[in-house]
Amino acid sequence: MDIPTGHEQNADQIAYWNGPGGQRWANRQQAQDVVLAPIADLLIDRTRPKAGERVIDVGCGSGATTIAFARKVAPSGHAFGVDISGPMLARARESAPKELPVDFVLADATVYPFDPTSFDLLASRFGVMFFADPALSFANMRKALRPSGRLAFACWREPRENPFFMAPLQAVYQHVPKLPPQGPEDPGPFSFASEARVHHILGEAGFTGIEMEPCDLALDVAIGRGLDAAVQGALEIGPASRALEGHPDEVRAAATNSIREALAAFARGQTVPLPASIWIVTARAS
Repeated sequence: MDIPTGHEQNADQIAYWNGPGGQRWANRQQAQDVVLAPIADLLIDRTRPKAGERVIDVGCGSGATTIAFARKVAPSGHAFGVDISGPMLARARESAPKELPVDFVLADATVYPFDPTSFDLLASRFGVMFFADPALSFANMRKALRPSGRLAFACWREPRENPFFMAPLQAVYQHVPKLPPQGPEDPGPFSFASEARVHHILGEAGFTGIEMEPCDLALDVAIGRGLDAAVQGALEIGPASRALEGHPDEVRAAATNSIREALAAFARGQTVPLPASIWIVTARAS
Protein backbone atom coordinates (compact mmCIF):
# COMPACT_ATOMS: atom_id res chain seq x y z
CA MET A 1 0.00 0.00 0.00
CA ASP A 2 1.21 3.50 -0.85
CA ILE A 3 2.21 5.73 2.07
CA PRO A 4 2.15 9.49 1.40
CA THR A 5 5.25 11.60 1.69
CA GLY A 6 4.58 14.20 4.35
CA HIS A 7 6.08 16.70 6.71
CA GLU A 8 8.40 14.87 9.09
CA GLN A 9 6.45 16.12 12.13
CA ASN A 10 3.31 14.42 10.81
CA ALA A 11 4.99 11.00 10.53
CA ASP A 12 3.14 9.52 13.53
CA GLN A 13 -0.25 10.53 12.14
CA ILE A 14 0.63 9.16 8.70
CA ALA A 15 1.65 5.85 10.27
CA TYR A 16 -1.53 5.62 12.35
CA TRP A 17 -3.96 6.40 9.54
CA ASN A 18 -2.26 3.92 7.21
CA GLY A 19 -2.15 1.15 9.80
CA PRO A 20 -4.81 -0.86 11.63
CA GLY A 21 -6.37 2.34 13.02
CA GLY A 22 -7.02 3.77 9.58
CA GLN A 23 -8.35 0.42 8.38
CA ARG A 24 -10.83 0.27 11.27
CA TRP A 25 -12.15 3.71 10.32
CA ALA A 26 -12.42 2.64 6.68
CA ASN A 27 -14.36 -0.45 7.72
CA ARG A 28 -16.79 1.73 9.68
CA GLN A 29 -17.25 4.15 6.77
CA GLN A 30 -20.93 3.56 6.06
CA ALA A 31 -22.00 3.76 9.70
CA GLN A 32 -19.85 6.81 10.46
CA ASP A 33 -21.20 8.66 7.45
CA VAL A 34 -24.68 8.25 8.92
CA VAL A 35 -23.61 9.24 12.45
CA LEU A 36 -21.82 12.38 11.24
CA ALA A 37 -24.30 13.34 8.50
CA PRO A 38 -25.79 16.20 10.59
CA ILE A 39 -22.32 17.80 10.75
CA ALA A 40 -21.76 17.44 7.02
CA ASP A 41 -25.14 19.10 6.49
CA LEU A 42 -24.18 21.98 8.80
CA LEU A 43 -20.87 22.48 7.02
CA ILE A 44 -22.45 22.57 3.59
CA ASP A 45 -25.17 24.91 4.82
CA ARG A 46 -22.58 27.37 6.15
CA THR A 47 -20.30 27.19 3.09
CA ARG A 48 -23.07 27.40 0.47
CA PRO A 49 -21.02 25.89 -2.38
CA LYS A 50 -22.31 26.91 -5.81
CA ALA A 51 -22.24 25.29 -9.22
CA GLY A 52 -18.93 25.96 -10.92
CA GLU A 53 -16.87 26.39 -7.75
CA ARG A 54 -13.70 24.44 -6.97
CA VAL A 55 -13.50 22.92 -3.49
CA ILE A 56 -10.68 21.30 -1.48
CA ASP A 57 -11.88 18.88 1.20
CA VAL A 58 -9.00 18.42 3.67
CA GLY A 59 -8.79 15.22 5.69
CA CYS A 60 -11.62 13.91 3.56
CA GLY A 61 -11.41 10.37 4.94
CA SER A 62 -13.77 8.03 3.13
CA GLY A 63 -15.08 10.83 0.97
CA ALA A 64 -18.64 11.49 2.12
CA THR A 65 -18.19 15.25 2.39
CA THR A 66 -16.14 15.47 -0.82
CA ILE A 67 -18.91 13.70 -2.71
CA ALA A 68 -21.51 15.99 -1.13
CA PHE A 69 -19.52 19.06 -2.22
CA ALA A 70 -19.13 17.63 -5.72
CA ARG A 71 -22.91 17.29 -6.03
CA LYS A 72 -23.30 20.96 -5.12
CA VAL A 73 -20.68 22.31 -7.56
CA ALA A 74 -21.49 19.97 -10.47
CA PRO A 75 -21.42 19.91 -13.40
CA SER A 76 -18.93 22.71 -14.06
CA GLY A 77 -17.16 22.79 -10.67
CA HIS A 78 -14.82 20.31 -9.02
CA ALA A 79 -14.25 18.75 -5.59
CA PHE A 80 -10.76 17.64 -4.59
CA GLY A 81 -10.39 15.37 -1.55
CA VAL A 82 -7.05 15.18 0.27
CA ASP A 83 -6.15 12.67 2.99
CA ILE A 84 -3.13 10.84 4.38
CA SER A 85 -5.00 7.53 4.85
CA GLY A 86 -4.70 5.01 2.05
CA PRO A 87 -7.39 2.69 3.46
CA MET A 88 -9.91 5.50 3.78
CA LEU A 89 -9.18 6.94 0.35
CA ALA A 90 -9.69 3.50 -1.17
CA ARG A 91 -13.23 3.65 0.24
CA ALA A 92 -13.68 7.17 -1.08
CA ARG A 93 -12.74 6.17 -4.60
CA GLU A 94 -15.09 3.18 -4.46
CA SER A 95 -17.96 5.35 -3.23
CA ALA A 96 -17.67 8.27 -5.65
CA PRO A 97 -20.19 8.13 -8.53
CA LYS A 98 -18.34 8.12 -11.84
CA GLU A 99 -20.34 11.05 -13.22
CA LEU A 100 -19.37 13.44 -10.42
CA PRO A 101 -16.53 15.98 -10.83
CA VAL A 102 -14.46 14.63 -7.95
CA ASP A 103 -10.87 13.47 -7.44
CA PHE A 104 -8.90 12.23 -4.45
CA VAL A 105 -5.20 12.43 -3.64
CA LEU A 106 -3.16 10.61 -1.01
CA ALA A 107 -1.12 13.46 0.45
CA ASP A 108 -0.17 15.53 3.48
CA ALA A 109 -1.82 18.93 3.02
CA THR A 110 1.08 20.51 4.92
CA VAL A 111 3.41 20.00 1.97
CA TYR A 112 1.19 19.10 -0.99
CA PRO A 113 1.79 21.41 -4.01
CA PHE A 114 -1.77 22.62 -4.56
CA ASP A 115 -2.49 24.55 -7.75
CA PRO A 116 -2.01 28.14 -6.54
CA THR A 117 -4.93 30.59 -6.35
CA SER A 118 -7.27 28.17 -8.09
CA PHE A 119 -9.86 27.12 -5.49
CA ASP A 120 -12.91 28.92 -4.11
CA LEU A 121 -13.42 26.97 -0.91
CA LEU A 122 -11.22 25.08 1.55
CA ALA A 123 -13.36 22.89 3.79
CA SER A 124 -13.04 20.05 6.29
CA ARG A 125 -15.13 17.94 8.61
CA PHE A 126 -12.78 16.99 11.48
CA GLY A 127 -9.75 16.70 9.19
CA VAL A 128 -7.57 19.61 10.34
CA MET A 129 -6.91 18.90 14.05
CA PHE A 130 -4.08 16.42 13.49
CA PHE A 131 -1.33 18.63 12.05
CA ALA A 132 1.83 18.94 14.16
CA ASP A 133 2.33 22.54 12.98
CA PRO A 134 -1.16 23.68 11.98
CA ALA A 135 -0.17 27.26 11.12
CA LEU A 136 2.33 25.89 8.60
CA SER A 137 -0.30 23.53 7.20
CA PHE A 138 -2.95 26.22 6.85
CA ALA A 139 -0.46 28.61 5.25
CA ASN A 140 0.25 26.01 2.57
CA MET A 141 -3.45 25.37 2.01
CA ARG A 142 -4.26 29.08 1.84
CA LYS A 143 -1.98 29.39 -1.20
CA ALA A 144 -4.47 27.23 -3.10
CA LEU A 145 -7.31 29.70 -2.54
CA ARG A 146 -8.19 32.57 -4.81
CA PRO A 147 -8.01 36.03 -3.17
CA SER A 148 -11.80 35.80 -2.70
CA GLY A 149 -11.55 32.25 -1.37
CA ARG A 150 -13.10 31.14 1.87
CA LEU A 151 -12.36 28.60 4.59
CA ALA A 152 -14.85 26.57 6.61
CA PHE A 153 -14.32 23.57 8.85
CA ALA A 154 -15.87 21.64 11.72
CA CYS A 155 -13.83 20.77 14.82
CA TRP A 156 -14.68 19.46 18.26
CA ARG A 157 -15.07 21.66 21.31
CA GLU A 158 -13.89 20.66 24.80
CA PRO A 159 -14.08 16.98 25.87
CA ARG A 160 -16.42 17.82 28.77
CA GLU A 161 -18.93 19.14 26.21
CA ASN A 162 -18.80 15.91 24.20
CA PRO A 163 -20.42 12.85 25.83
CA PHE A 164 -20.29 11.54 22.24
CA PHE A 165 -16.68 10.65 23.06
CA MET A 166 -16.55 10.71 26.81
CA ALA A 167 -19.53 8.57 27.87
CA PRO A 168 -18.11 5.32 26.45
CA LEU A 169 -14.55 6.26 27.41
CA GLN A 170 -15.40 6.94 31.06
CA ALA A 171 -17.20 3.59 31.17
CA VAL A 172 -14.08 1.83 29.89
CA TYR A 173 -11.91 3.65 32.45
CA GLN A 174 -13.68 1.68 35.16
CA HIS A 175 -11.65 -1.32 33.95
CA VAL A 176 -8.41 -0.13 32.31
CA PRO A 177 -5.80 2.60 32.88
CA LYS A 178 -6.39 5.95 31.27
CA LEU A 179 -4.86 6.70 27.88
CA PRO A 180 -1.65 8.76 27.96
CA PRO A 181 -2.60 12.39 28.58
CA GLN A 182 -2.57 14.74 25.60
CA GLY A 183 -1.63 18.37 25.83
CA PRO A 184 -4.26 20.87 24.63
CA GLU A 185 -2.14 21.60 21.55
CA ASP A 186 -1.10 18.04 20.73
CA PRO A 187 -2.55 16.69 17.46
CA GLY A 188 -5.85 15.01 18.19
CA PRO A 189 -9.63 15.44 18.17
CA PHE A 190 -9.65 18.30 20.71
CA SER A 191 -6.59 20.26 19.61
CA PHE A 192 -8.80 23.01 18.12
CA ALA A 193 -11.17 23.23 21.08
CA SER A 194 -9.64 26.54 22.21
CA GLU A 195 -11.17 29.52 20.46
CA ALA A 196 -8.07 31.61 21.13
CA ARG A 197 -5.76 28.98 19.66
CA VAL A 198 -7.77 28.65 16.45
CA HIS A 199 -7.76 32.43 15.97
CA HIS A 200 -3.99 32.48 16.50
CA ILE A 201 -3.31 29.62 14.07
CA LEU A 202 -5.47 30.99 11.27
CA GLY A 203 -4.24 34.55 11.74
CA GLU A 204 -0.63 33.37 11.59
CA ALA A 205 -1.46 31.45 8.39
CA GLY A 206 -2.80 34.63 6.77
CA PHE A 207 -6.57 34.21 7.09
CA THR A 208 -8.87 37.09 8.02
CA GLY A 209 -12.49 37.50 9.11
CA ILE A 210 -12.24 34.51 11.43
CA GLU A 211 -15.53 33.50 13.07
CA MET A 212 -16.36 30.51 15.28
CA GLU A 213 -19.95 29.35 15.71
CA PRO A 214 -20.66 26.90 18.56
CA CYS A 215 -23.11 24.19 17.53
CA ASP A 216 -24.69 21.64 19.86
CA LEU A 217 -26.05 18.43 18.38
CA ALA A 218 -27.26 14.97 19.33
CA LEU A 219 -25.61 12.27 17.22
CA ASP A 220 -27.27 8.87 17.04
CA VAL A 221 -24.41 6.44 17.60
CA ALA A 222 -26.82 3.55 17.07
CA ILE A 223 -27.87 4.84 13.60
CA GLY A 224 -31.38 3.62 14.39
CA ARG A 225 -30.26 0.05 15.07
CA GLY A 226 -30.58 -0.07 18.84
CA LEU A 227 -28.33 -0.22 21.87
CA ASP A 228 -26.29 -3.21 20.66
CA ALA A 229 -25.20 -1.30 17.55
CA ALA A 230 -24.19 1.70 19.67
CA VAL A 231 -22.04 -0.46 21.93
CA GLN A 232 -20.44 -2.18 18.94
CA GLY A 233 -19.54 1.17 17.42
CA ALA A 234 -17.78 2.27 20.62
CA LEU A 235 -15.78 -0.96 20.61
CA GLU A 236 -14.67 -0.60 17.00
CA ILE A 237 -13.36 2.98 16.74
CA GLY A 238 -12.76 6.02 18.90
CA PRO A 239 -11.07 6.57 22.28
CA ALA A 240 -12.92 3.79 24.12
CA SER A 241 -11.71 1.32 21.51
CA ARG A 242 -8.14 2.58 21.79
CA ALA A 243 -8.18 2.34 25.59
CA LEU A 244 -9.18 -1.34 25.34
CA GLU A 245 -6.46 -2.32 22.87
CA GLY A 246 -4.30 -5.18 24.13
CA HIS A 247 -6.47 -6.05 27.13
CA PRO A 248 -7.68 -9.63 27.72
CA ASP A 249 -11.14 -10.87 26.80
CA GLU A 250 -12.47 -10.81 30.36
CA VAL A 251 -11.56 -7.13 30.73
CA ARG A 252 -13.14 -6.31 27.38
CA ALA A 253 -16.29 -8.16 28.41
CA ALA A 254 -16.57 -6.22 31.66
CA ALA A 255 -15.90 -2.93 29.86
CA THR A 256 -18.52 -3.80 27.25
CA ASN A 257 -21.11 -4.21 29.98
CA SER A 258 -20.16 -0.83 31.43
CA ILE A 259 -20.42 0.82 28.00
CA ARG A 260 -23.86 -0.70 27.60
CA GLU A 261 -24.97 0.67 30.98
CA ALA A 262 -23.63 4.13 30.16
CA LEU A 263 -25.24 4.30 26.73
CA ALA A 264 -28.55 2.87 27.93
CA ALA A 265 -29.11 6.13 29.81
CA PHE A 266 -29.22 7.96 26.46
CA ALA A 267 -31.29 5.39 24.54
CA ARG A 268 -34.54 6.51 22.95
CA GLY A 269 -36.18 3.53 21.32
CA GLN A 270 -33.80 2.26 18.64
CA THR A 271 -31.69 5.43 18.74
CA VAL A 272 -28.89 6.41 21.12
CA PRO A 273 -28.40 10.16 20.63
CA LEU A 274 -25.27 11.40 22.40
CA PRO A 275 -24.67 15.12 22.99
CA ALA A 276 -21.89 16.53 20.83
CA SER A 277 -20.50 20.05 20.62
CA ILE A 278 -18.51 21.48 17.72
CA TRP A 279 -17.20 24.70 16.26
CA ILE A 280 -18.02 25.70 12.71
CA VAL A 281 -15.04 27.90 11.85
CA THR A 282 -15.14 30.28 8.89
CA ALA A 283 -12.57 32.71 7.50
CA ARG A 284 -11.39 34.38 4.30
CA ALA A 285 -8.15 33.94 2.38
CA SER A 286 -7.45 37.67 2.40
